Amino acid sequence: MAHLGSGRARALALPVGLALTVSLGFLPTGSASASAVDGRTSAAVPADGPKLSYVVNSRGGPGTAKQVRKAVERAGGTVVIAYDRIGVLVVHSQNPDFARSVRGVRGVDSVGATRTNPIVPQGTKDIGVEQPLTSQQERAAAARATADQDPMEPLQWDLPAIKADKAHEKSLGSRQVTAAVIDTGVDDTHPDIAPNFDRSASANCVTGAPDTTAGSWRPNAGESPHGTHVAGTIAAAKNGIGVTGVAPGVKVAGIKVANPDGFFYTESVVCGFMWAADHGVDVTNNSYYTDPWMYNCKDDPDQGALVEAVARATRYAERRGTVNVAAAGNSAEDLAADSIEDTGSPNDGDTSTRTIDPKKCFDIPTMLPGVVTVSATGAKGLKASYSNYGNGVIDVAAPGGDSTAYQPPEPPATNGLILSTLPGGKYGYMAGTSMASPHVAGVVALIKSRHPYASAAAVKALLTLEADAKACGEPYDIDGDGTVDAVCEGGKNRNGFYGAGVVDALDAVRW
Repeated sequence: MAHLGSGRARALALPVGLALTVSLGFLPTGSASASAVDGRTSAAVPADGPKLSYVVNSRGGPGTAKQVRKAVERAGGTVVIAYDRIGVLVVHSQNPDFARSVRGVRGVDSVGATRTNPIVPQGTKDIGVEQPLTSQQERAAAARATADQDPMEPLQWDLPAIKADKAHEKSLGSRQVTAAVIDTGVDDTHPDIAPNFDRSASANCVTGAPDTTAGSWRPNAGESPHGTHVAGTIAAAKNGIGVTGVAPGVKVAGIKVANPDGFFYTESVVCGFMWAADHGVDVTNNSYYTDPWMYNCKDDPDQGALVEAVARATRYAERRGTVNVAAAGNSAEDLAADSIEDTGSPNDGDTSTRTIDPKKCFDIPTMLPGVVTVSATGAKGLKASYSNYGNGVIDVAAPGGDSTAYQPPEPPATNGLILSTLPGGKYGYMAGTSMASPHVAGVVALIKSRHPYASAAAVKALLTLEADAKACGEPYDIDGDGTVDAVCEGGKNRNGFYGAGVVDALDAVRW
């Protein structure tokens, strides 16, 4: 079986003839966790190289931090922002020797370039297209909707797959709970998102420092609709319009971290987690991998620093009570294997093929400790053809959609992909672990609604305890050609395809 390629974010393009889908600023005065800093570039160091962005991970107290900043400036770096609570600086420099110079400074743990090309735009990445819903499909769905359903809900096979339809009879979720979509931006003017949108928890983190200018969190014209689709899956309002989210009564925020070219760089991702943690967000959804490396190897000085910076941010968020949920990826890879061929890194420069050890090289944030890693299922409840998997790596599974040729839905649904919101008041189908992850984020939001004082660790424990255990089943031949396409290892209660099982929204609101 030919594997479907991994997209930039966690959605992908399906075979020809089927649907195509997306693969896919500064803190306010007084912020306790970050500070904007004016840096000075020394004339004594080279400044004729490409302008690159770096993360500098430091240790120690305020005195050490001050010395590190001075060393950064002496090495020709300009500090964009300092996340003091986690000891991470975002720095720009044109000194080709900047990283090596600062790595030897007392109090510095690691330094890494967050990209392989200059900060100037490199040209738009192709991250896929969505399949818009037609007006004929909308009318047909509305005709089938019952009195307690939104007009397009009959097309959402994914809601009953996790018992969300039954959960909504008991609870839609609490307005005191906020889910943040760390992604390509969210169109908060969409009629299905606007009623639940949380402006106070939204920002643009593309530069690595948050920008709260009104609307800065929205995708611009021509940018990916990916984040808007994800937001609708989590919390599209149950308002007699369009579709219904998994948790249609909670609030949803947009934290934009993808630049106009479609890249999710480390400084933006760190900013996203820090902003969410400091603004009362209960759950973040992360349907992407951090560019430019699909897998970041800790024994590489640059890549290791990126792993450390993002890990510090996710740990900080979790300590603040935030549950971080992430898509497992769309390469149909076994993330628990002894080795994996990485053919797409770095994706912002000269790509090469390398063999990596997934025990030492991580897809971030999804493979970081503490992050909920989500695999995707199709309409028949089987692992989606493209979904990554791995015993001991996957925590839970949820609907992400699959080719209708592989896993057709039951009527009245007609499409095996996931229907949700698109910018400009539109609706459309996408597929990928990108679409599975927000189902889990929605269930987490329902759990938090039911248990408002539960810690992040307690919420994650409930998520796995309430999941519907699913055994590996028969040998996995998703395309029916007689060849096993992936091997599921583990027992019914925990295995590489489904983790602890498929998430259960009904148990989330009644336990």
